Amino acid sequence: MNPQFPESTSGAAGPVSADARPDNAVSDSQRRRERAQAMIRRRQRWQMLGALLSAAIFLAALVALWHLAHEVDAAQLRDALASASLRQIGLAALFTVISYSLLTGYDFLALRQLGERIAYHITALASFTSYAVSFTLGFPVVTSGTVRYWIYSPKGLKAWKIASLTVIAGITFWLGMGCVLAWSLLREAPALSGLLYLRPSVIQLTGAGVLAVLIGYFVWVSLKRRAVIVRGWRLDLPGFRLSLGQTLLGAGDVCASAAVLFVLLPGGHGISFETFLAIYVLACMLGIVSHSPGGLGVFEATMLIALSQLSREGVLGAVLLFRLFYYLIPFVLALILLALHGGWSRLNRKSARTRTS
Repeated sequence: MNPQFPESTSGAAGPVSADARPDNAVSDSQRRRERAQAMIRRRQRWQMLGALLSAAIFLAALVALWHLAHEVDAAQLRDALASASLRQIGLAALFTVISYSLLTGYDFLALRQLGERIAYHITALASFTSYAVSFTLGFPVVTSGTVRYWIYSPKGLKAWKIASLTVIAGITFWLGMGCVLAWSLLREAPALSGLLYLRPSVIQLTGAGVLAVLIGYFVWVSLKRRAVIVRGWRLDLPGFRLSLGQTLLGAGDVCASAAVLFVLLPGGHGISFETFLAIYVLACMLGIVSHSPGGLGVFEATMLIALSQLSREGVLGAVLLFRLFYYLIPFVLALILLALHGGWSRLNRKSARTRTS
C-alpha cells in the first residue's frame, strides 16, 4: 500500500512510513477492485461447479445408456425402425414443421421488445437456422448467436442487440418449458409416480414450486420496468403482456416438439400425452444441463429409463426417428439455406458495387 500521510517529527517532515498509514487511507478504487476480484473468483467457482455438474450428468447418462444398449436386440431395433407407419412419419413431419414455425415467433417477439422492425422472412430464416444449428451442435448461446449475427448484422442490427435478442428468445423457451412442466406435474402426478418412482405428493409439490416461480416472475415484471445487466450491457425485460405471449408461444413449441416423439412411440403404450410431456421436458432439461450437443446420450437414457415399461427397442427406435426428423433434417436444411443466403448476399453486394462504379 502506498503511504499518503507523512509522519511529522518536531515540526519537520520525517520519512514516509507505510506502517504509519491510517486504515481509512485505503482508496475507494482499491476497495472496488478487491470487490470485483472477489466477485470474479466467486463466479469462476460457480462456473467450475456447473461444468463439473454437467460433466457428471453426461457421464452418468452415458453409463446408463451403455448398460441399456447392451440389453437392446439389434434385430428388434431394426424391426422397430421399419415398423413406423406412413401415418406416424407424416404426423412427425407435420409436428416438426409446427414446432419450427412457432420458433420463428421467438425472434419476432424479441425484436418487438427491442423496438426493431425486420421483414418476417429474414426473421424466420434467422430463427429457423439458428435453432436448427444450435439444437444439433449444442452451446446455443455461441452457435445460435453466431448464426443470428450473420443474418441480422447486414440488416443494421448491432451486436449487442443480437445478443439481447438471443437472451430474450432463451427466456421465451424457459417460460414455455416451465409452464408445460408445471401443468403436467400437477395434472398427471399419479401417472408419473409409477414412471419416476416418486410419491405423487412430491411430484405435485415440484409442480407447485415451478408454478410459483412462474407466477413470481410475472408479478416481478408487472410491477415496474425490469432490466438485467449481462456482461456489461443492459437488457430491458419484457413486461407482463409480452411475457404472457412468450409463455404461450414457448408452451406451444414444447408441445409440438414433444408430439413429434409421442406419435413415433410404438402403439398400445397407454401413456397420455400430458404424462409424456413431463417426461419429455425432464429429458430435455437434463440434456441442456449436460451441455452435450442436442442432449445426446442424456435425452436417450432419460427416455429409456422413464419408459422402461415399454419395449426398449421400440422406444430407442422412436427416439432415433425423432433425432432424424427434429434434428438432422432441419440441420441439413439450415446449412443449405445459410449457403444460399450467403451466396445471394455476396451476389447483391457485387451487383451494388458494379452499379456504383
